Amino acid sequence: MLARAIGLFLGRTEQRLKNSPTPHIINKAKVLKMNTEKILLDHGSGGKISHSLTKDIMLPVFNNPILSALNDGAIFDIKGKRFAFSTDTYTVDPIFFPGGNIGDLAINGTVNDIAMCGAVPLYLSVGLIIEEGFPITDLKKIIKEMGIAARKADVKVVTGDTKVVPKGAVDKIFINTSGIGLIPEDINVASNKACPGDKILLSGSIADHGITILTKREGMSFESSIKSDSAPLNRMVSSMFSASKEIHVLRDPTRGGVGTALNEIAEKSGVGVRIYEDKIPVKDEVAGICELLGFDPFYLANEGKLLAFVSPDHAGEVLAAIKADNFGKDACIIGEVVPDSPGRVFMETRIGGTRIVDMLTGEQLPRIC
Repeated sequence: MLARAIGLFLGRTEQRLKNSPTPHIINKAKVLKMNTEKILLDHGSGGKISHSLTKDIMLPVFNNPILSALNDGAIFDIKGKRFAFSTDTYTVDPIFFPGGNIGDLAINGTVNDIAMCGAVPLYLSVGLIIEEGFPITDLKKIIKEMGIAARKADVKVVTGDTKVVPKGAVDKIFINTSGIGLIPEDINVASNKACPGDKILLSGSIADHGITILTKREGMSFESSIKSDSAPLNRMVSSMFSASKEIHVLRDPTRGGVGTALNEIAEKSGVGVRIYEDKIPVKDEVAGICELLGFDPFYLANEGKLLAFVSPDHAGEVLAAIKADNFGKDACIIGEVVPDSPGRVFMETRIGGTRIVDMLTGEQLPRIC
């Protein structure tokens, strides 16, 4: 059992975490109240406080029907054709980690956000903010991996920008990627389209990326194969729609994890969500480290997984399409949409009880992506 191996590192790891600049990450019970005068790390968590920042500060200023939908990307029409547009900024620490680096993460992340709108990703932009003194060799490695990731996803980087700031003004390198894609005429997915009876599909094991970043950042060494799940999901999505057009919602559960993503969908669609703990795949190594450090894998970030809400009559065909993809071999049905308790997510536990799964409160792990 991994827990026995982890125990050998417990004393050293706990001391390292106490001395870490982010010691609060091991206390999942700590609930931070929103500070209305200053920005906190929690504002970037993708959870409750992050949503408050968007709804209370951003939306009143920029409010319009496209933005207020709050999907993974903006969906709009131009001369009878529908497009999806998305942007994201990547500040992950460390910038190199098992399974990827900040460069391919930035490409994959924006490709996936466009795909979650039902669109075929086409073109990306890349913006770099680089700290003075950053090694050219590291920059070349990052750019090379971005190129490889773009080719794998079959997208083109067509424009960009580079800024260099004084040493200490940014931590090594931050990357912004924006992208645009075309939505086929017969596809219509959004966060508010979940329907009672829909089956909820998950494309694989959860929390791999979050635990990879944590262990690498804190210098923990375990004999395991844990690595980030960073991957482009647009080909998988294309295969899913080839199997059925009865897909109502797509979401990649990044910041805030599966728990927060399900709450967002339940709230936007005005439905209840019921999931089953014993159906949710978590690798043994990931589960062991989460148990040791007090994390709930349900709230940890994923960078190569998706959730799909599918009409029950078509769930089998869509699940088969996901499992046929290299990034979806462990896909499964984890629950369904129910008409009662709108806006709430419930989990049936392994021991037969039921608990409410709330949206993430506070920041479990800053700078995860």
